[in-house]
Amino acid sequence: MENDDPQLQFETPEARMALFDFAFDHAPIGIALVDTSACIIRGNAAFAALVGRPLDEVTGMSFAQFTHSEDLEADLILFQDVLDGRRDGYSVEKRYVRPDGELVHVLIHIAAMRDEAGDVIRLISQIQNITHHKEYERQLAERAAQLELALEAVRGGFWYMDVGTRKFETSERLAQFIAGPTAARLDLENYLKRINVDDGASADLTPLLAGDVDQAVAEYRLETVAGERWMRCDRRLLRDGNGAPFRIVGMAIDFTEEHNRFVDLERTSQRDALTGLLNRRGLTASFSKLTAAHGYSVLAVDLDGFKQINDLHGHSAGDAVLVETARRLLSCVRGADLVCRTGGDEFVLVVEGTDDAGKAVAERVVAKMRAPVRLNQSCVEVRASVGGLWRNAGANLEQLVSGADKLLYEAKARGKDGFVFALSGD
Repeated sequence: MENDDPQLQFETPEARMALFDFAFDHAPIGIALVDTSACIIRGNAAFAALVGRPLDEVTGMSFAQFTHSEDLEADLILFQDVLDGRRDGYSVEKRYVRPDGELVHVLIHIAAMRDEAGDVIRLISQIQNITHHKEYERQLAERAAQLELALEAVRGGFWYMDVGTRKFETSERLAQFIAGPTAARLDLENYLKRINVDDGASADLTPLLAGDVDQAVAEYRLETVAGERWMRCDRRLLRDGNGAPFRIVGMAIDFTEEHNRFVDLERTSQRDALTGLLNRRGLTASFSKLTAAHGYSVLAVDLDGFKQINDLHGHSAGDAVLVETARRLLSCVRGADLVCRTGGDEFVLVVEGTDDAGKAVAERVVAKMRAPVRLNQSCVEVRASVGGLWRNAGANLEQLVSGADKLLYEAKARGKDGFVFALSGD
């Protein structure tokens, strides 16, 4: 809704239109104005790139001319619903067909623009290229048939900030995305209040205000009526005729689902699929975060007799032994310690504390693994050999694991089912 306070308005209609033009033309997603006959009135460069045609060629074309024939009917039905007043807008996924035959998957949001009488005079479309997401979904589906990904509609809006006066204002759309359908435009104070305190540095505009950079992208969490959302904000600096910073324009887009997928993938990529323990990558990442104020022990663990279990009972029995081994290893350490399956029947443990703490864990591991492992109709027995190396200061993880491995071989040479522990020099 409009606000009559002159302090919350753009200076002139021309300036306001220039701001809209800039946001329209430079938006990172495709934007197009469509008339009631489904013809393109205006598009931006991102939209032209999506359909693979020059802007002047796209203008005047019907969207039916570059929409895949299998997707056209559903789109036209929804489009007609808007014209008939049955809906104010809609979202739909469909495919564009470029002149060379290449298909581009897009997610489109259509909103009606009405005159004072309530009649639709044109429609505005926001178009996101989701081709790479579709390929990503296909690849995941091949690996896990039950996994289904759905893209949340792109939401957000733009804001501007006058460099000289520090006047800040969001667009109506962004304000409503943040605070609800009746929200007024937000000033800087109220916008910053919505940003997660841990992400304040990411949203800092200082380099842009100082003119040190002309463009920057920030990612931060923003509290909205839909809860906390991850926003990706593309900020651009406009300069006056003398090259001095004049205005900053930002386009904030909700990418929460995309962010969460990458977080989940990063998390799962650091875990062993069978046992749930850390894998090598996860161990490296977790080890770098250890404080190790009192040192730490690195234990290399190898199962004795595991090959015979695989040979006699099959790999499913071997997998069951590995899962049980993981459970026992976890029971031997504290929550802050690290347990990793490096491959096969080989494991690495990192225990924070003195060398006595490391020795105690090594003893527990050997003792725990002496208990039979129950399978469906039988029990099998394995043992564990452990090589342990303690260090009281920072060291390269690979060097520590290598040293622990040498001690593990020594433990096996001594008859297995035991451990060898040593102290590493600074």
